[in-house]
Amino acid sequence: MTGSGADYSGLLRPEIAGLEAYTPILPFEIVSEQLGRPASAILKLDANENPFGPSPRALQALAELGTTASIYPDPEYRRLREGLAGYTGVEAKYIMVGAGADELIDLIMRLFLSAGERIINCPPTFLMYAFDASLAGAHTIDVLRRADFSIDLPGIEQAVAQHHPKIVFLTSPNNPDGSLIAREDLLRLLDLPVMIVLDEAYYEFSGAESSVGLVPQHPNLIVLRTFSKWAGLAGMRIGYGVFPEWVMAHLWKLKQPYNVSVAADMAARASLEDLTLLRERVQGLIQERERLAQGVAAIPYLEELPSAANFILCRVLKGSAAALRQRLARDYGILIRHYNKPGLQDYIRISIGVPGQTERLLDALREIERGL
Repeated sequence: MTGSGADYSGLLRPEIAGLEAYTPILPFEIVSEQLGRPASAILKLDANENPFGPSPRALQALAELGTTASIYPDPEYRRLREGLAGYTGVEAKYIMVGAGADELIDLIMRLFLSAGERIINCPPTFLMYAFDASLAGAHTIDVLRRADFSIDLPGIEQAVAQHHPKIVFLTSPNNPDGSLIAREDLLRLLDLPVMIVLDEAYYEFSGAESSVGLVPQHPNLIVLRTFSKWAGLAGMRIGYGVFPEWVMAHLWKLKQPYNVSVAADMAARASLEDLTLLRERVQGLIQERERLAQGVAAIPYLEELPSAANFILCRVLKGSAAALRQRLARDYGILIRHYNKPGLQDYIRISIGVPGQTERLLDALREIERGL
């Protein structure tokens, strides 16, 4: 049978037909409609965005975009990569720019994985590693984190020996808990016969030493970064990775030439020229993270975990995480993230806001406590 009533679903790749779709957070304007509150009355602490937004120089660059928007961007993003070389301390030849770090994760999968091959994932962690592996037709071997969310180093080594994966994905600070991977643990993992992909999306909030400087000496290390968090450019979708030189030679073959927009390129370059202000903002968010953690510690139905990122993870000790999230949204117009899955049963994640936002959240949590 052909025509409008025909079924062509059999033409799909089988692994895509059976794939569970990734569920992102709802757009802000949709949530505003659902809650019956204007966007200005909603406190958005659910996506680890920067409450300060882009830097003044980034905003000025976007305002002055003009006719530049009609011209294709430099496909190699030379000026941005040179700026990133100064920021990271590694040469531009090691740096690849992407439409968010998400694009680079996808490129890594396509570069290394054939259907049926394997990666190692360490959940609870960022969901896109396993999702993109499925898109590539690869299998994900999960090595669960320990109860304190630290990685199971012997477990990873055993899984590599048993399953022969091509890639191990790690995040430091980890999302959703904010824990760090010790340098000595990373160096031990680099002795394994696999590619190590270290996602440092939240590095600027950590106070820890970055691992980008290790890449030139370690041909199996890739480090990913983003402008979404520290620079307030989540809506621009721009990130970058530091890759071994031998990987870069092949990565250029896969990368779409004009996929990072002129606007994102200019905003990122302008951000690198506004580092003093952006670093001050980061320090302010770190201070606010500690203040929020202290406030949450005094709320008996929550147990907060130490975090080196721009969010904190809390276990809900009374009631459910889903109910608490719903209550905060419905009654107070405050959006947070909640989890209820293996390793993350009844947890909430709260993005760090500015002082007034912290007070509004803590006041709501205290008021809820009085009704429990």
